[in-house]
Amino acid sequence: MGRGEKIKKWAARRKWWLSAAGILLTWYYFALPRQLFTAPTSFVLEDVKGELLSASIAADGQWRFPADKSVPDKFAQCIVAYEDKRFYWHWGIDPIAATRALRQNFGGGRVVSGASTITMQVIRLYRNKPRNLWQKCIEMILATRLEFRHSKKTILGIYAGNAPFGGNVVGLEAASWRYYGRKPDQLSWAETATLAVLPNSPALIHPGRNRDALLRKRNDLLEKLWHNGTIDSATFSLSAAEPLPDKPHLLPQEAPHLLSRFRKEYTGGTTRLRSSLEQPLQQQVNDILFRHHLQLRANGVNNAAALVLDVETGHALAYVGNVYNPGDPEMESYVDIIQAPRSPGSTLKPLLYAGMLNDGLMLPNTLQADVPTQIAGYTPQNFDQQYDGAVPASRALARSLNIPAVRELQQYKAERFLELLRRLGISTMRKSAKHYGLSMILGGGETTLWELTGVYASMARTLLHQEQYGGRYDADDYHAPGYRPDERLPSGNSPMPHGVLDAASIWYTFQAMEEVMRPGEEMIWQHFASSRPIAWKTGTSFGFRDGWAIGVTPQFVVGIWAGNADGEGRPGLTGVSAAAPVLFDVFRVLPGGGAFRSPVPELSKVAVCRISGHRAGEYCPERDSLAVPAAGLRSTACPYHQLIHLDATGRYRVTADCESPERIQHKPWFVLPPAMEYFYKATHTYEPLPPPMPGCAELADAGRSMELIYPRHGARIYVPVEIDGSLGETVFKATHRRRGAKVFWHLDNTFAGTTEDFHQLSLRPPPGKHRITIVDEDGEQQSIEFEILNKDDKKQPAAAL
Repeated sequence: MGRGEKIKKWAARRKWWLSAAGILLTWYYFALPRQLFTAPTSFVLEDVKGELLSASIAADGQWRFPADKSVPDKFAQCIVAYEDKRFYWHWGIDPIAATRALRQNFGGGRVVSGASTITMQVIRLYRNKPRNLWQKCIEMILATRLEFRHSKKTILGIYAGNAPFGGNVVGLEAASWRYYGRKPDQLSWAETATLAVLPNSPALIHPGRNRDALLRKRNDLLEKLWHNGTIDSATFSLSAAEPLPDKPHLLPQEAPHLLSRFRKEYTGGTTRLRSSLEQPLQQQVNDILFRHHLQLRANGVNNAAALVLDVETGHALAYVGNVYNPGDPEMESYVDIIQAPRSPGSTLKPLLYAGMLNDGLMLPNTLQADVPTQIAGYTPQNFDQQYDGAVPASRALARSLNIPAVRELQQYKAERFLELLRRLGISTMRKSAKHYGLSMILGGGETTLWELTGVYASMARTLLHQEQYGGRYDADDYHAPGYRPDERLPSGNSPMPHGVLDAASIWYTFQAMEEVMRPGEEMIWQHFASSRPIAWKTGTSFGFRDGWAIGVTPQFVVGIWAGNADGEGRPGLTGVSAAAPVLFDVFRVLPGGGAFRSPVPELSKVAVCRISGHRAGEYCPERDSLAVPAAGLRSTACPYHQLIHLDATGRYRVTADCESPERIQHKPWFVLPPAMEYFYKATHTYEPLPPPMPGCAELADAGRSMELIYPRHGARIYVPVEIDGSLGETVFKATHRRRGAKVFWHLDNTFAGTTEDFHQLSLRPPPGKHRITIVDEDGEQQSIEFEILNKDDKKQPAAAL
C-alpha cells in the first residue's frame, strides 16, 4: 500500500474530526470583522501640520475621535506597565498572568484579579458582553486572532482610540483634549499616567469624587515607571507632585465653519480632515476679525468673514466664516458667510476692466464718460454724487466710479460679461443677463466670498504661470479654491495659446487696483519701503448691506466681508470703512512681498494719445508709446481730437467761404461732447472751441453746441413735498459751449424761461409725462421726455456702490 493510500484511509477514518477542524479554522479566520469598531466618531478638523482646529461631538453624544494609528511613546510605556507588562511577548494571552489569576481566584473563592491583556481588552470593548468565564474564554481565542491580524503597534492604537476615559469621553486623543487641552504627545509623564489608569476605572475622573483613589493609582504607576527604569527619580518626584485635572476643557473652535462645511460635504471614510489651513495664521485672522468686530458692533454690524488663499495652489490658508459667538443667538454666528451668496457691490468692476482690455475695446487709460446717465430707465449714480465729465479708465476703476463702469458694460454687453464671469468661476449668477441688466456691474447679482476670492486667485495664478509656460496658458489655472491638501486641484494639463483673460490685461487690471487709496493712509503708503504693493478693490451693496474688500499679491489673495447675516443694512457700512481695514491688518501678518512682473512678451507697443488715452489718431499732437495688450492694437483711434480752422488771429473758427485760404490756420483741438466738457473743465485745464467768426454762417460745427444734462431722456423723477405740503421744484440743467449764449426753455410746448451763461432752471411740472425742449440763438435745439412720479410711485434706484 502506497503512502498516498494510507493518507486517504487515515483521512476517511477521521473525516468528521477533520470537517469539524475545518469549520473551526474557518470560524477562527472569519471570527473578527475587518473593522472592529463602527460607533460614530467626532468630526475633527486639523491644520496642514496636524494641529487641532475644531471638533464636534459624535452622533451618539460621545467625544470619540477617529482612532489614530500612532500612539505616543509615553502612553505606550504607561499603559503597558499598568495593564500588560508582557504585552510585547505574548500572542494575546499572557500564560503567566492567567496562571496567577486562576490560583488567586480559586484560592480566594472569588475574583481577586484578572488576566486580561491589552489585546483581550480590545476584544472586550468590541464585543461588549457580560463578564463571565465563558465570555473570557471567547475573548482569549479572539485575542489570538487579533494578534495574527495586526501588529502590536496597531493593537495599541486600536485600544487607545476606543478605551473609555470617563463620562462621555472615549479614546486617548479626546481625553487628552478634554482633560488637558493639548495633544497626547504634548502631555507630561504625570498627565499621561493619569490617562493610562482611567480605562481600568473611568469613573475616577469625576471632579470632587474619588480624587484620592485616582491620585493613588497614578502615583503607583509612576513608581512602577521609576522602578523599571523608564523615568528617573527626579522625574518621578516632580510628576507625583503634579495636580490632577480639574473640570474638562472646551475643545478648540478656531475654524468651526469649515468644520461644519466638512460635515455637510462628508461622503464617507474617516471623519478626521487634515485641511490646508495654517493654525497660527487662522488664529491671527480670528483675532483680527474679532478686534474689528468689537468696533463694528457699535454701528449694529454683527458679522464678518475672512478668507486667505494661496495663489499657487488655490488652497485656503485661513477660513473664518464668521465671528464665532455661539453664546449669543442673535449674532447668527453659525452662518458661514464665506458660502453665502451676497451682492458683491463693485468688486466685479476689475473683471469688466480686464475683459474690455482683453477684447480690445479700450486701452488702460482710455477716457470714459462720467456724466449724468440714464439707460433704458436705469440711472446709475457715483458714490459721491459728483461727475468728472471724462476720466481715464484706470482711474475710474481705482476710484470705483459707477457711471463709467455702467457705460463700459453697456459697450461690452451684459450677455458677454455674464459669460465671462461664468468662465472665470462664478456659478451663483444662474439667471439670464436680461434679468441682471446693467446693474450687474454694481452688485445687481450675487456671488460668494469663496468664489469671488477664487476668481482673483485664478487671475493671479494665470499671470504668474504665463512666463513659466513660455507664453502659453493653462486652462486649469482657473479653478475653485480648495481646503484639502490631498485634493487634486487642476494644474498644468492643458497648455493653449490663449487664456480666458490674457496676462497683459490681468497685469494692467492689478496695476489699476494698486492705485486705490488705502483707508486712513491715502497715497503715503508708497513712501514706506516696508509697505508692499497690493492690488485691492472694495465693494458696497445697495442699502449698505454688504461691505467687501479683496486684495491680491503674487503670493496671497485675501477676501473680507462685513455686514449682517440677516441682510440688515446699516448707515455707513461700506467696503472702505468696514472691510478694507481688516484686509490690510491681515496682509500685515502674511509673509512675502513683491509685485507682479510685467508680462513683456504679451505686450505690444502702440502710439497713444496722451490726453485721451485712446490709440493716437491723425490729429493727436501729443503722443506716447505705450506697451498694451495685443488686442489694444485694434482699439478705436482718438475721437476727441479734430482739426479746426482758425482765422489769422486764432480767435475765431472759419471756413474757406468766409476767410481767404492763405489766412487760415489749421490746428488740432481737443473737443469733448458738451455734457462731458461741462463737468471736465471744472477740474481740468480745458480750452473750449473758439467761437465761429461773426458772419461765418456756413461754418459746420463738429457735433452739438449744447446738451441737456439733467434730466436725461426717459428719466422718472420723484419730487419731494415741501414742508408746507406743496410739490417741490425740479432743477433742469443744460450746458452750451459758447460763453454768453442764450438758451430758451420750453415745457410741453410752453415757454418756461431763458438762461444765459449759467443754464439752470427750476420748474414745478405736475405728476405725469412731460417734454422739455431747449433752443439756442442759432436755432439748435434738443428735446427729451421725462416723467414726474407721484409719492406712491416712488421706486428705489437699482444701484450698488
